[in-house]
Amino acid sequence: MRQPYLFIMQCAVAVVTILFWQVVSTTHLFGDPDTLSFFFSTPKDVALRIWTWFWSGTIWYNLWITLLESALAFIIGSLGGIVFGFWFARREKLGAVFDPYVKAANALPRVVLAPIFTLWFGLGIWSKVALGVTLVFFIVFFNVYQGVKEVDRTVLSNARMLGMDERQLLRHVYLPSALSWMFSSLHTSIGFAVVGAVVGEYLGSAGGLGYLIQQAEGMFDVAGVFAGMVVLAAFVILIDWGVTLVERRLLVWRPEASQTQR
Repeated sequence: MRQPYLFIMQCAVAVVTILFWQVVSTTHLFGDPDTLSFFFSTPKDVALRIWTWFWSGTIWYNLWITLLESALAFIIGSLGGIVFGFWFARREKLGAVFDPYVKAANALPRVVLAPIFTLWFGLGIWSKVALGVTLVFFIVFFNVYQGVKEVDRTVLSNARMLGMDERQLLRHVYLPSALSWMFSSLHTSIGFAVVGAVVGEYLGSAGGLGYLIQQAEGMFDVAGVFAGMVVLAAFVILIDWGVTLVERRLLVWRPEASQTQR
């Protein structure tokens, strides 16, 4: 699908969703509009709240806090997942020993860990970063691990026959093989990094998008809650778009990436 046409279709989905929301919350088609608008607000009220936040400048400080926490969680978790994913995949015995412990750690509910991180690191940004890291790390780890394990054995044998050492194999064989898996996990982990930051802010903080949503929810301000979620969604889409640009740059040799750039 060509890029301009794809963009038009994506915008059309957003327009249809907003129109449906407007009809549901302002007409009698689905019930009492006053009751529905109380529970779901209206697109107009949400847009006005977002405009007020940006115009008054109150959103910038909170947005910066969430951005900083999400970026740190994303970077630390991704780097950790990439390093340990490569390491465990290349050291089969080591991977086999730690495999049950990694799976057990991944099974731990993150909401239970959030109060523990708050106790350890306080109400500052690092408790939110720690929560985000636990979400990002395992996504990247398992994808990188699988990507390295699924290297084409024929290509690997030919590379070794040509005399490549371990460092050259890592650069020219293992890394290109795992890049697709890696970027697939990075796209997913962006949202989880933001989720970790926002959930941590929601449970206890003095700033951030999660703090704004929690404050609005405490005052039964439905428009504020939905406004926070809309800003959060746009925030994640922008970051994901940046990762997509990097992916296209690094995976220009891949047919799918080349076709997308046309």
